[in-house]
Amino acid sequence: MSLKSFAAKLFAHYVARRIRKWSNRPVETQQKVFEQLITNAKDTVFGKDHDFEKITSFESFAKKVPIRDYEDLTPYIDRVVQGEPDILWPGKPLYFAKTSGTTSGAKYIPLTKASVPHHIDAARNAILCYIHETGNADFVNGKMIFLQGSPKLKEQNGIKLGRLSGIAAHYVPGYLQKNRLPSFKTNCIEDWEEKVDAIVAETKNENMTVISGIPSWVQMYFERLQLATNKKVGDLFKNFQLFIYGGVNYEPYRAKFESLIGRSVDSIELFPASEGFFAFQDTQSQKGMLLLLDSGIFYEFIEAERFFDNDPPRLTVKDVKLGINYVLIVSTNAGLWAYNVGDTIQFTSLMPYRIIVSGRIKHFISAFGEHVIGKEVEEAMNLAIDQFGFSISEFTVAPQIAPETGELPYHEWLVEFDEPPKELQKVAAALDVFMQTQNSYYEDLIQGSVLQPLKITTLSKNSFTKYMKSQGKLGGQNKTPRLSNDRKIANELVKMQGQN
Repeated sequence: MSLKSFAAKLFAHYVARRIRKWSNRPVETQQKVFEQLITNAKDTVFGKDHDFEKITSFESFAKKVPIRDYEDLTPYIDRVVQGEPDILWPGKPLYFAKTSGTTSGAKYIPLTKASVPHHIDAARNAILCYIHETGNADFVNGKMIFLQGSPKLKEQNGIKLGRLSGIAAHYVPGYLQKNRLPSFKTNCIEDWEEKVDAIVAETKNENMTVISGIPSWVQMYFERLQLATNKKVGDLFKNFQLFIYGGVNYEPYRAKFESLIGRSVDSIELFPASEGFFAFQDTQSQKGMLLLLDSGIFYEFIEAERFFDNDPPRLTVKDVKLGINYVLIVSTNAGLWAYNVGDTIQFTSLMPYRIIVSGRIKHFISAFGEHVIGKEVEEAMNLAIDQFGFSISEFTVAPQIAPETGELPYHEWLVEFDEPPKELQKVAAALDVFMQTQNSYYEDLIQGSVLQPLKITTLSKNSFTKYMKSQGKLGGQNKTPRLSNDRKIANELVKMQGQN
């Protein structure tokens, strides 16, 4: 055992002990975070506007601070962008993480001196929890790659601006710098396809042990590695042991990944966002990710089915139940207050609090009142993959409300198969059964002949890559929505088939 791996095991034991301490006292931990947030921000413009001086409990906070999304918070954020201090959080942010919004164009999410360390520590601690549980630390001696956005940052009114993953690249610990790939020069390449090719050239002869990124973009990297070397990834990187991912559910990609790698490897799921690092997989033996209750974030939860009601109940960790779909609301030490992140989650454990990401509150299908969410279509696809043995690159689902032939409406599943199954109709029928089993609203619509069973549209290779490129969202943190309540994405994908 090397000195580096021995030290990693010692540090992992220390970190795991600290995590157990706060995770065993969840309500007390969150109360402490809540009080610190209110105290620190009481003299900000936002704090004064919302009477933080008089807030003594969560109940009084909920009365004074309404739920907001980015658009609602824009009047405050615009002032921060202009360089005004003490607006949402004391002083100025260190950075703005620039993200693309669906309704507001670019979003500028503040990252402060108080919030940045939690982003970095969470990513580190996810790996340390894996080391502590498995005893495997040999991979720390090899090379690690993090497929991410460019670390080039701009500056605006004294605040640096860039992609979250690019900002994080500036905080890689010194003891990992020699192990880290790609090079800074390669990481700064803006064109994603050119960047992936450069990463392949840099890494194909290295001892890669850890690979991290959004599955769809790591898949592109693996495919180009195989094309360049004519080898399975696992044969090329014999010591590749750990895949770290976030952003989307890995399960629909697992079969394709294991085919590209040639074997299975352990994986760690993360739940990072510009608004905060919310959770990470702390164990290989239990479902879900540990909700980070001690990271400068106070969490609220609203049942997704009641989210669009007038004044829906706002819950804290002590109120939540297993298996309910909740919209995630956060208040943070970056100056976001009762902020709707847009993600929906479900709890898989209440001791400790573990969650899965079930979808997006704006990404669903309910054209007929079916309330279909991302978790359901992903679970159905995973079951079909297990039953029929095919693999896919990507898929999305949209409603077909008015078929041209006058037939009943249906859900259209647009799937990029690696090799389309011979029994495509049987796959579609199985998917429909799996959906009905999970979603009683959908089942009622099918059984009542309001909808006909779903249909699969097969897409040509690289359809999703071409679509994302056409939208200027190729690579980095971008991902295709799994569900849409309209046909904007579906129509573009279908139109591309006629252009091939």
